[in-house]
Amino acid sequence: MATEAAAPTARERERDAMRRAVLLSARGLGSTSPNPVVGCVVLDTGGRIVGEGWHRRAGGPHAEVHALAEAGEAARGGTAVVTLEPCDHTGRTGPCSRALIDAGVARVVYAVADPTPAARGGADTLAAAGIDVEGGMLAEEAAEVNAPWLTSVRLGRPHVRWKYAATLDGRTAAADGTSRWITSGEARADVHRLRAEADAVLVGSGTARADDPHLAVRGVPGAVQPLRVVADTEASAVKPGARVLDGAAPTLIAVADDLPDAATAHLDGHAEVLRLPRDGGGHGRGLDVAALLTALHARGVRSVLLEGGATLAGAFVAARAVDRVTAYLAPALLGAGPAALADAGIATIADVLRLTVTGIERIGPDLRVDAVPAAPAPAVHEPKES
Repeated sequence: MATEAAAPTARERERDAMRRAVLLSARGLGSTSPNPVVGCVVLDTGGRIVGEGWHRRAGGPHAEVHALAEAGEAARGGTAVVTLEPCDHTGRTGPCSRALIDAGVARVVYAVADPTPAARGGADTLAAAGIDVEGGMLAEEAAEVNAPWLTSVRLGRPHVRWKYAATLDGRTAAADGTSRWITSGEARADVHRLRAEADAVLVGSGTARADDPHLAVRGVPGAVQPLRVVADTEASAVKPGARVLDGAAPTLIAVADDLPDAATAHLDGHAEVLRLPRDGGGHGRGLDVAALLTALHARGVRSVLLEGGATLAGAFVAARAVDRVTAYLAPALLGAGPAALADAGIATIADVLRLTVTGIERIGPDLRVDAVPAAPAPAVHEPKES
């Protein structure tokens, strides 16, 4: 005899709502900087979803406001489930803590505490108004989607995702330099989705010279075009007529600060020129990675998609400025040709940068592998001899 499935508990409904809120928050990737992405779901007193919302653009209504507007009076006595602690300050919009209080919700569940001094405190304000508040639900999942903003708050620089495409033996091009196309059309379409989620797309002079990349988003409806950035130390790789100068998206060319003004004259009126110190200050060296990231952060960039070649990737790895790696691996072998990563300042296996794989996905015939730097192993203390 068949038995009826037990009705979900209130706790299960809240967790389901938080999963939905995390998915909603991801819709804001690429369009909310310098603000976080946030999703919110409102449940009525019976645990039914009556309102949903997400932060859509910087300066616009926050996720809670959208969800409460959709819920209307059904929010009274219900529960608001939100991926980030409701803000408690007035900026371009009012505090979400006050909006929740005015809506009459009885309970607020959030995933991640707000780390910013100006906005945090919403949980305390809600609790002081007699609202039941709980934090930490599905915090890891919510933080992963919001990693760009959280990285920028905690480290004072943009979150960097290094993306590359290679054969299974790690080659990004053939020995003669040809590289189009190692991976499939499906993989390349996925890269455009990554671009659409980023605030800036970055390549180096080698890629600019060899490939003349466009770096704009294609095939993603409604995408906000990211800032196109070329680290062109000597101002010699981006020539007049280069595709990144076509006006399809804003472009910034980063050059060494010791170049004469005449070296960048060909870029006037076509791109913003950013002058930065060289790494180590020596002539002939690349740009200082930390200075580049600091300058991008000051421009409101919270996420960078690093699409540069092996040399630029090596500089970022050496600076320990890669927060996520996304590799597209084609089922092919070359045996010769450039490797995905050049010198990254790692001379011995003891210094290897260990990664934790967070996802493996088939995309067409290719594999997409996502990984993040592994947490350092805890120190092992040998017992002292007595």
